[in-house]
Amino acid sequence: MPDSRFPSPPQTARNTHHAVPSLYPPARGPMTVSTTQAPEIAADGQAPSRLRLSGCWTLEHAVTIGSVLKHVPEGVSEIDATGVERLDSVGVLQLMRYARRHQMDFDASFSFHESHRALVSAIEDVADERPKKKREYGFQAALARLGFAVTDNWKEVLALIAFFGETLVKMLRLFKNPGRFRPTATVHHMEQVGLDAVPLIALLCYLVGAVVAFLGSTILKDFGATIFVVELVSIAFLREFGVLLTAIVLAGRTASAFTAQIGAMVSREEVDAIRTLGMDPIDLLVIPRVLALLVMLPLLTFIAMVAGLLGGLTVGAYGLDIPPQQYLARMHDTMQLRHFLVGMSKAPIFALLISLIGCLEGLQVQGTAQSVGERTTSSVVQSISLVIILDAFFAIWFMEMGW
Repeated sequence: MPDSRFPSPPQTARNTHHAVPSLYPPARGPMTVSTTQAPEIAADGQAPSRLRLSGCWTLEHAVTIGSVLKHVPEGVSEIDATGVERLDSVGVLQLMRYARRHQMDFDASFSFHESHRALVSAIEDVADERPKKKREYGFQAALARLGFAVTDNWKEVLALIAFFGETLVKMLRLFKNPGRFRPTATVHHMEQVGLDAVPLIALLCYLVGAVVAFLGSTILKDFGATIFVVELVSIAFLREFGVLLTAIVLAGRTASAFTAQIGAMVSREEVDAIRTLGMDPIDLLVIPRVLALLVMLPLLTFIAMVAGLLGGLTVGAYGLDIPPQQYLARMHDTMQLRHFLVGMSKAPIFALLISLIGCLEGLQVQGTAQSVGERTTSSVVQSISLVIILDAFFAIWFMEMGW
């Protein structure tokens, strides 16, 4: 019984040795000239569900292969590729993809010429047969992100503790080897961290002190106790607001500067050059910044306290009809030294925390501009978050201790 035949346009340089009637004509451009037979598919007349392949199933005919496979009718269960003249990885992968799309067993449904079996077996061994990725639902994805975030934050905490220990050891080493101390760099950073931040700290705390006095008066005046605004502003700024506002401003201003400066040096491989020269980056880059912030943050905290008290004095004198002499006298009678000491005791801890986070994030830069930006953002977020958390812890602890 003859094979079922389908009309096919004449092919250029057609090889008649393995000519098989074409099921669908291959896609050819008007100017295409090929010296090899294009891939063709023909139906086997004795078995309608069986197809025969012929021609060259190679990279040269990749577009044609996709075209003829796309028009293969449904119901095909077996494909005979023993008549294929030339076969490469593109042809094999196209046939494997066709088998997957039509849920055919590639090994059982396809037969190849003996000279092509080694190639087909090699491609089957390296073919990607990973299962499709399961759809992630919102809750599971959010839970996974939360788990990764907790893990990353825990690693950051451990890295910060280790970095603090390394810095502390090398700071103590300065007493044995004073020549490692960098006074010029330390003074430079003291000016950059402290003196340049004085106007911002003073203005911010002055305005916050005025706002606290105004808000307190709106409640206290209903009870005829407006004069207690003096104690409200004094205690709030001596214990909490002075050091907290200063630390938050420096966490955003100084920690980011430390990270950007050291991160830029890492990206330009200057830190590697320092190590190559036999010097320690901790001595040159970290210790001067830590010492500068340890000295300047308590001084800025004192300025913040004074500015906040002046803000409360201004509102009391011009908005609450409390004469300045009465306001100052009340402040002198009610102010206690322990409130001042509680506020000042937090300043060195916050300074150490901010400086260490800024320097550590800078040293962790990977060498790209994107990494510098990511680490700068991370240093600001970590510094502000830890400052607020520690301040809340100290507030509860001092309250329980009766201070």
